Amino acid sequence: MDRELLKQYSIFNNLEDDEIDHFFEVIKEVNVPAGEYFIREGEVGDSIYLLLDGEVEINQALTLALSRGDTTDNREKAIITLSSDIHPLFGEMSLFNTDDKRTASVKALTDCKLARIMKPDLFRICDSHPEIGYKVMLNLCRVLCSNLVKANQNVLKLTTAFSLVLER
Repeated sequence: MDRELLKQYSIFNNLEDDEIDHFFEVIKEVNVPAGEYFIREGEVGDSIYLLLDGEVEINQALTLALSRGDTTDNREKAIITLSSDIHPLFGEMSLFNTDDKRTASVKALTDCKLARIMKPDLFRICDSHPEIGYKVMLNLCRVLCSNLVKANQNVLKLTTAFSLVLER
């Protein structure tokens, strides 16, 4: 992993080379075999992942966590498939949730190589270097806002489809 590769990820947009260098000491490479989950919806999140190599699928539960007797409805819907070619990151939501819960599951479709940054390490760098922290938090805010816009569009589509079905 090198600086030029990290520059491709939105979390590092507008950071100078020496600012990115602060992250090299805290980034850990993680290998995940095909078919394995490395993020599970509902679990406590303590890190952010960058997909360095491979392809993943993001899934979310179709129903709320309700138990009916001894069985729990755990149906999931694949939301999107992402490749390392577009330099995606995962786990940003749990960095800012009040209960730090993951909001989706991420499964490796192929053998994947990831870079993991632990939440305390990320915030320590941001706290000790406010100019870096400002840029990183602004970048993460942009990612979160983009995701929120997409989620709102999906809710609107579902609401419209449901309304059309009810009109019949």
